[in-house]
Amino acid sequence: MTAAFQDRMNHNLCFGCGACNEQGLKLKSFWEGNEAVCTFRPEPHHMAGPTHVVNGGIISTIIDCHTLCTAMADAYRRENREIGSDPYIWYVTASLKVDYLRPAPIDQPLILRAQIVERSAKKSRLACVALSNNQECAVGDVVGVRVPHDWFENR
Repeated sequence: MTAAFQDRMNHNLCFGCGACNEQGLKLKSFWEGNEAVCTFRPEPHHMAGPTHVVNGGIISTIIDCHTLCTAMADAYRRENREIGSDPYIWYVTASLKVDYLRPAPIDQPLILRAQIVERSAKKSRLACVALSNNQECAVGDVVGVRVPHDWFENR
């Protein structure tokens, strides 16, 4: 099996998608054709006010991180390079819009499915759906902007 996008992104300390962040959410995204898929298994501490549903901020974080990792993986794929190869490709969030459609149960996995809607050399727009029990819980519209290689190095 191919490693997740995030496992090939060196030095990624992001809370949502960073494989190097011990306390993070540890998202793992994979290609299924032209769609990127991720399964997130909420833990009890990811709850909202009501303890049986996932916090909306956690949902927006996983949509944001899954889509940006998809944009980066797509950029590597368009350049015919391995994810994580030099020069490093990194995207940041320019716009994040999330619509919450129904509560996401805390005891069920959330399946994220993201697709590239538009792309250019410097910007990608992605659509993402978060599903629980095969029902849409949230949808996201995310714009990611590619930053220069030295932006990441100036950490």
